[in-house]
Amino acid sequence: MNNYETVFILNPVLSDVQIEETVKKFEDFLIKNDAKMVSNENWGLKKLAYPIQNKKSGFYHLFEFKAPGEVITPYEQEFRRDERVMRFLTVKLDKHAIEWAEKRRTRLKSKA
Repeated sequence: MNNYETVFILNPVLSDVQIEETVKKFEDFLIKNDAKMVSNENWGLKKLAYPIQNKKSGFYHLFEFKAPGEVITPYEQEFRRDERVMRFLTVKLDKHAIEWAEKRRTRLKSKA
C-alpha cells in the first residue's frame, strides 16, 4: 500500500449537489478498489491562475489515501472520462510528504 494525494478541480458551474455526487463517485471508486481514505478536504471555489476551458475559477478538492499501485491507472482514467473535472493531479507521497501532510491536518483540526 502506497500513500497518494490527489487534487482535482471541478467545473464552477456545477451545483452543490453535483459537486457532492462527483466527489462521492471518486471516493467510492477508491474504497471499492481496496484503498483507505486518510483525508478528504474541500477547498472550495478558488480563482485559477489561468483560464481552463474558458473558466476563471473552479472547485478544488483534495483526497489523501493509501492504495495499491495498480489502482492509480483506472482511477485516473475515471478523472479523464468525467467532463465535470477540469484538471487533476495524483502524486505518490514519500515519507517527508506524509509527515508534512499529517502536520497540515493537525494544524487544520486545531484551527477548527
